[in-house]
Parts: sequence; C-alpha cells; structure tokens
Amino acid sequence: MPRKRKQENIPSFDGLLIPVVKAVIALGGSGTIEEINEKVYELENFTEEQLQIPHSENDSRSQIDYRLAWAKTYLKKFGLLENSARGVWTLTKSEVDIDSLNSEEIVRYVRNLRQDAENKKDQREKVNKDVLEEIEETLEWKEKLLKTILQISPNAFEKLTQRLLRESGFVEVEVTGRSGDGGIDGKGIARMSGLLSFHVIFQCKRYKGSITPSQIRDFR
Repeated sequence: MPRKRKQENIPSFDGLLIPVVKAVIALGGSGTIEEINEKVYELENFTEEQLQIPHSENDSRSQIDYRLAWAKTYLKKFGLLENSARGVWTLTKSEVDIDSLNSEEIVRYVRNLRQDAENKKDQREKVNKDVLEEIEETLEWKEKLLKTILQISPNAFEKLTQRLLRESGFVEVEVTGRSGDGGIDGKGIARMSGLLSFHVIFQCKRYKGSITPSQIRDFR
C-alpha cells in the first residue's frame, strides 16, 4: 500500500508532455535523453524519493524515466519532437508556443493515429484473407473441372469442345468424329473482326501430360 501512494505522487505520462517540451526548449531546442530527463526533474521539483521509485522489478529505469520515455514517444508521433540514431531529441519547430499546447489534444491525436493504423492493418488482413480464399476456391474449382473432363465420355468431350469454340466466336462448328478421317474430330469457321474468316479443323484429345512436337506434326 505505501508503494501505491508513492506511485500516485508521480505524474502520468500525459502530465509530463508539456514539461518535456519545456525542458527541450530550456536546453536550446535539443538534448540527450539524460539531459532532458534531468531538466524535467529540475523544472518539476521531483524529490529524491520520487526519483528512486522503480518502474518494475525487471526494468532498471525509474517510474519517472519510464513515463518520460512514453511522453517523448507521444510528442514524436504528434510531430513536435524527432530523435536521431544517437539518441538526441530535437524540436521540429524553431519556436513553440507552450501556452497553445494541450496534453489531452496530443494524447487524443496519437491514439487516433494508432486506431487508424490498426483499422488499416485489419483491413489489409481481411483483404489478404479474401484473396487467399479466392485462390483456394479457384484451385479447387479447377481441380474439380479437370477431374470431370477426364471422366466424361469421348462424345461428351467432343460436344464440350464444340461449345467452347462457339463461345470463342467460331461459327458452323460441327463434330464429325468419323472413322478414317485421319484423327479429325470436327470443323468450323473462325471469323476475325467481321471481315476475315478461316476454315479450321480440330482434334479432341485429353492429355494428362504435355503435348509433344511429334503429336503436333501428326495433326498437321
């Protein structure tokens, strides 16, 4: 219980937002983490007892330093501070009107950013999920189609080929399938742009593997 009373004497991170900005201004517009923290201690008149309160058993930082770290992060996301790889924090504006800053507005702005980011992430995950489901459905559909095509009778396969050619713009498509026709299963007319037309013959084969050049030569 005494520990809890001590914690209550330390400002929350949002209560340290304005003091951090004041500290950076007092340091000339930039400072290291240690310099900024020390300046905040001074400006806020923290007692030695407050500075000694640890954040947790597994964290070597004090509770104040932990909350100051969060304050800097919020100010960075708000666009008031930026930090370099060397841990130097700098004001993004040469002049800052302290009186115009509102800690509640800063917190609300940053949390809205976080919510927007989470919403976008959820949306991306939903889109990715929909795409994967669509791909799986397409693969399943193709597998069922190929299985069905391999199982139907030769006559049904020829009729299917006739239908596909008609759907592709061929006219006068006939399935012959006569013996002694040299392997020709049908014929039709392919029209090109309404001006040209070609008489074509087709052969219906169900290959499980690749079609070889010799098979193409035989058809020709």
